[in-house]
Amino acid sequence: MIKHALNPTLLNLGPLEIRWYGLMYLLGFFVVRWYGKKRIETGKLKLTVKELDDLLGSLVLAMIVGARLGYALFYNPSYFAASPWKIFFVWEGGLSFHGGFLGVLAYSIWFARSKKLTFLHMADALIAPLALANAFGRIGNFINGELYGIATNLPWGVLFPGVTEPRHPTQIYEAAYNLLIFAVLYSCKDKNWKQGTLFGLFMVLYSIFRFSAEFIKDIPMYGPLTMGQWLSIPLFFAGLYLLLKDRFK
Repeated sequence: MIKHALNPTLLNLGPLEIRWYGLMYLLGFFVVRWYGKKRIETGKLKLTVKELDDLLGSLVLAMIVGARLGYALFYNPSYFAASPWKIFFVWEGGLSFHGGFLGVLAYSIWFARSKKLTFLHMADALIAPLALANAFGRIGNFINGELYGIATNLPWGVLFPGVTEPRHPTQIYEAAYNLLIFAVLYSCKDKNWKQGTLFGLFMVLYSIFRFSAEFIKDIPMYGPLTMGQWLSIPLFFAGLYLLLKDRFK
């Protein structure tokens, strides 16, 4: 058994608190920006550096808005229907990956059209580092001691604050599979595939891993599946469509 003794706060500077979770997302942002600049330099992303900065800054906001609305709609609609103003209380926790994904998707499609680009060109160029950024976010969840799994007697079970028995460190499992997805996408980044293939591959791989990991998470069931599993099903088929599209013409 491993006892969780990590402090979620990195620094306290008077009224300013710097938390590891926020730092992980900041690190993800800079990794995506660095990677995007490299793709611009090699001609794989048809944007200027300024356009990339504008895109990424807006995507952060789109992700937060989408993740918060997704959490409210998918996971706790009755609570937020009774107290709708609490949607703005992001510091209380409650963000949905699938909601954030939809927010990023919607804004990216609009942005691509405004720049007369195809969305899939842009998605293929940036999806690899976004998978890496998602891994950083899961590490932040582990440091926070949240979103852990069901009880386990395995040697790497973690005794998180507020629980009485070791739990699966599902945040680490999820960070690991996101790192694997990043490695796969990065190794394929220069292949001469049709547009949308890398993006579709991300959706297929993520949905399979996420669906599997949900079985050992300590979260409510919605019928036979968790909400994360229900939401991963359409994500899988959307990715599969992109992978198989035009294959049989």
